[in-house]
Order: sequence, then C-alpha cells, then structure tokens
Amino acid sequence: MVSVAVSACVALVACACGPEKTKEDTDAKPSKPSASTPAEPSAMPSASARTEKPSVTPTGDQPAPRTTEGAIQRYEQYLHALGREDIDTVCEVAGPAAKKAQDQGFGPCTSTYVAVFQMISPAQKNALRTATVDPQRIVVRTPEKVEMPVEAVRASATFSESDLGSYTLEYLKNDWYITD
Repeated sequence: MVSVAVSACVALVACACGPEKTKEDTDAKPSKPSASTPAEPSAMPSASARTEKPSVTPTGDQPAPRTTEGAIQRYEQYLHALGREDIDTVCEVAGPAAKKAQDQGFGPCTSTYVAVFQMISPAQKNALRTATVDPQRIVVRTPEKVEMPVEAVRASATFSESDLGSYTLEYLKNDWYITD
C-alpha cells in the first residue's frame, strides 16, 4: 500500500517542479566544500539544504551532453538525489513533469516530495543513492527524448512500477529533464 502511495506521489511530484528557479539558483550558488563544512545528518536532511551535485550538471553556459549517456547520467543524478532526500536536485531534474502536476492541482514540488521522501523505506533510499541505469533497457525515442523504464534501474533493492515508476527524459534548455 505504501508503495502505491509513493508511486502516486512520485508521479504527481514529478509533474510539479520547474527548472527555472532551482536551475538558476544552483548555478549561482557555490557548492558546499565537503571537508570544511559540517555535513547535515543524512537521516534528517533539510528541504532547503544544498548538496554538492555530480559533475554531470552543466556549469556556467556549457550545455549538458545531448546524448543517451547524458540522459542516463541525469536520471542517475535524480535517483541519487531521491535517495539522499535532496529536494533541490529532485525538483530541478523533475521540473517540467512536476509543473504539469502542479497545474493539475497538486502542490509545489518542494512540498509534495517531502511527503514522498517519508514514504520511501530506508533500504530503498540507501539503494537509490548508488543506483545505476542499464543502457540496454532504456528506450531512445529521439535524440532529445529517452524513456527510463523501472526495469532499467539497477540497485541493491528491487523497485516496481508502483514504487518508483518509469520516466521520460527530454533535452530542454540545454539539459535533460523528467517530463513524464
């Protein structure tokens, strides 16, 4: 039952965030140095906490790679952020889909994903932090549109359509975003 609720919230939240604000915010703010600043406890991350992002995020004016590998890296960034409860990264990557959900009456990404985080088990969160994507299981629709079925996610925990779901990533505004 919880997995159904998580899937519903993830799907709905994936439709409610916009990349406009968080993308610019993250480009303008420096990353936290990992050695010189005390890290927040991973079990209780703050919704406003910024975390260092993987190098797949474009810096400055450089666009992300418009390749299947670029889409995979971006989706893995989303999965890892979901496991870390990194609301900023989750809402950035899921921006266009999250915006659609918000337009349909669901709350903003930041509040909706807080509920989603609570529905994901600790074992699943740990698995998401290191999850990878099997490139053989994704579906490339066009050079700008890639489908990531749940079966492509490789993790130490098993995920189904009802507790993680499948996503479509599209190349928009020089980066890959979850659009569906």
